Amino acid sequence: MKKSLKKQNIIQLIVALAIVMLVNYISSNTYFRLDLTADKRYTLSDATHEILDSLEDVIYIEIYLDGEMPIGFQRMQKSIHELMDEFRVIAGNNIQFQFVNPSQSSDQSKRNAIYQDLYERGLDPTNVKDRDEEGGLAEKILFPGAIMTFQEKETPINLLVNNPTLSADENLNNSIQSLEYMFIDAIRKITTKQRQRIAFIEGQGELDEFYTGDITNALNEYYDIDRVTIKDYVNILNPYDAIIIAGPTEQYTEKSKFIIDQYMMNGGKVLWFIESVKISMDSISNGQASFALINDVNLNDQLFKYGVRVNPNVIEDIQCAVIPINTAIAGAQAKFAPAPWLYFPLLVSSNNNPITKNLNMIKSEFPSVIDFVGDSQEVKKEVILSSSYNSKVLNVPLLVSLAQVREMPDPQTFNSPNNPVAVSLEGIFESVFQNRIIKDYTSGLEFDFKDRSEPTKMIVVSDADIIRNDVKQRADGIFISPLGYDRFTKQTYGNKAFVMNAVHYLIDESGILDMRSREFKLRILDKQKVLKEKVRWQLINTVLPIVFILIFAIVIAYLRKRKYT
Repeated sequence: MKKSLKKQNIIQLIVALAIVMLVNYISSNTYFRLDLTADKRYTLSDATHEILDSLEDVIYIEIYLDGEMPIGFQRMQKSIHELMDEFRVIAGNNIQFQFVNPSQSSDQSKRNAIYQDLYERGLDPTNVKDRDEEGGLAEKILFPGAIMTFQEKETPINLLVNNPTLSADENLNNSIQSLEYMFIDAIRKITTKQRQRIAFIEGQGELDEFYTGDITNALNEYYDIDRVTIKDYVNILNPYDAIIIAGPTEQYTEKSKFIIDQYMMNGGKVLWFIESVKISMDSISNGQASFALINDVNLNDQLFKYGVRVNPNVIEDIQCAVIPINTAIAGAQAKFAPAPWLYFPLLVSSNNNPITKNLNMIKSEFPSVIDFVGDSQEVKKEVILSSSYNSKVLNVPLLVSLAQVREMPDPQTFNSPNNPVAVSLEGIFESVFQNRIIKDYTSGLEFDFKDRSEPTKMIVVSDADIIRNDVKQRADGIFISPLGYDRFTKQTYGNKAFVMNAVHYLIDESGILDMRSREFKLRILDKQKVLKEKVRWQLINTVLPIVFILIFAIVIAYLRKRKYT
């Protein structure tokens, strides 16, 4: 009997050990994660899996979020650490990361040298205020970003989404939502071997390489950029994955339109910045009145065929940028003060679209209304930028002068809300040259004409100033201002991010941009309630468990005494 029981125990032990070893082997060789969060914040996208699986060498990431920080940034640090752990599950040792405290040195000069180095390498500092243990406010400099290194290449990642219209908690939450996108986007940028190509179209008075200099430099981190003049060769655009038409002021010939049309029919993508109204802001700034007139560049029929119309009108908006106005009396020294300029709307972005989600407002100048036309079921259309609720539309011709700044706007007349300024179209388009004789456009060469497109995309924007940066002529050369930077308010609007996302949307087939659509529910503590009830909850969390343990011990002692006495 005893031998049988002993044998049975040995068998059970062996079986248990075998099961443990089997489970350990399976778990070590099988990737398995169970995300039970409501917003699936720990579930990585398919695009992330694909990029991390394809890594051929080690990526080193230094994340400059460590040391004493406000609670919000500690939460951000924790989210980054969790994301890096998930990355390593897929990529293994090809992802190496560490957290660094740039303020660790007690030597002020050394700290400043580190700050300067990080700034020169592309990281943006931010000043934060946090309460110390005594309840006072302390100001700190943080660099919420990372430096990613791959082989001989390095790229900065600024992780803090800073929208001045949102609260600090909302900005931090939006930053946490965007972490996967920002890191994967940087990995894609730094590891891509074969870069896609983009062409800026020239020859019809479009913005030149200086006025598109900043966005060209930004795009050049991802793509190869050329400037192309459409001439006789009908297939001149074939090598390019996308083209950008930035503010033409002269008419396109029918042959140029044909070349663009057939480029699209073969699956090419187009980012149109088409202004239907021309006006001289230089004349207005010099105190002269200027007429807003129709800017006909002979593209209306083509855009209409594709499904949109850029109307010859101008939007005024109470939500607008400011311009400097001379407030000094005549003959006195000039004294400038900022004044709202209704013709420069600050555009509202759609939070449901990955192109514009969580962007700062977009600065525009004399934008027009875009209408959707046609009833094609094969084209998906969406508004991605619009005026605010308090806007109105003025038809041209229109006289504009600085004297209008001094006129108090009547809010009741601003009753045309949410006018579309930028739209996206995706699907199968019909050629504008359908049922037309094309031999005049092909230079007598054989050409495979298509009257219906491959599945493709386009974005139409009614204001070329959205992609235009300021240019200054200085003694040391031409200075190109950052796109979206307002030198009067010292604020940078979201223009550059919008254009970058628009190009990524047109070209990217991997689904990386879709990560920007992720949304984590913001669960913010009531700070006033926290301060008010802090002591009570500290007592509950520290004293109450001890009380329960003491009661449990007393009850057990009593029961034992009663049982054995």
